Amino acid sequence: MSWKEEARKRAASAAVRHLKNGFAVGLGSGNTAAYAIKEMGRKILQEKWRILGVPTSHQALRLAVAAGIPITTLDEHPELDLTIDGADQLDKDLNLIKGMGGALTREKIVASTTKEFVIVADQTKLVEKLGKNQPIPVEVLPFALPTVMLKIQEMGGKPILREGKGKVGPVVTDNGNLLADANFGLIDSPRELNLRLKSIPGVIETGLFIGMADTAYVGTPTGVEKFEIK
Repeated sequence: MSWKEEARKRAASAAVRHLKNGFAVGLGSGNTAAYAIKEMGRKILQEKWRILGVPTSHQALRLAVAAGIPITTLDEHPELDLTIDGADQLDKDLNLIKGMGGALTREKIVASTTKEFVIVADQTKLVEKLGKNQPIPVEVLPFALPTVMLKIQEMGGKPILREGKGKVGPVVTDNGNLLADANFGLIDSPRELNLRLKSIPGVIETGLFIGMADTAYVGTPTGVEKFEIK
């Protein structure tokens, strides 16, 4: 296992310490969140805890079932106790770029309803300023794609329609929408950019998660760094 995978695993294990018996938990998507899901399943088995999970993607659902985590919905638990998720990029103020796995809208909905939002990542994801070699995923209503791409260009962005791997055509989200990956370079004001993108008719959601995370565990080659919003 590479140092990155070991670092992600350590970060996930640290985040799962926030879990308590009886919690309803948001289950994030992606490689690092997958380690947290597996660790939650181990905790349930060892401690005989009653934990319910709300998955943010089909991938998270399959992992949760395999780990033995009972599944619930936001209909049954509209407020969650804890959400653990990964990030494609984060800064030390815990602003995030998420969505390279395509689940940004469901991830943001789940994060918005949780009492505690914990991020897990390896140290390559930690940057001084968001946008360094990292586009912003934008979920777009298919009908609106041409106009959304044009509006993003007018804002100074360089949007690219995300194409599928192993299939011909664009990536389609779990919600039936398309994804535009918009490169803006280094982002001076992520909150303002998020608001501007969301004001474009046809944009469902953006991968900018601003002021949402409470804690982040960042795995390093030798340990785990903890970042908190005071």
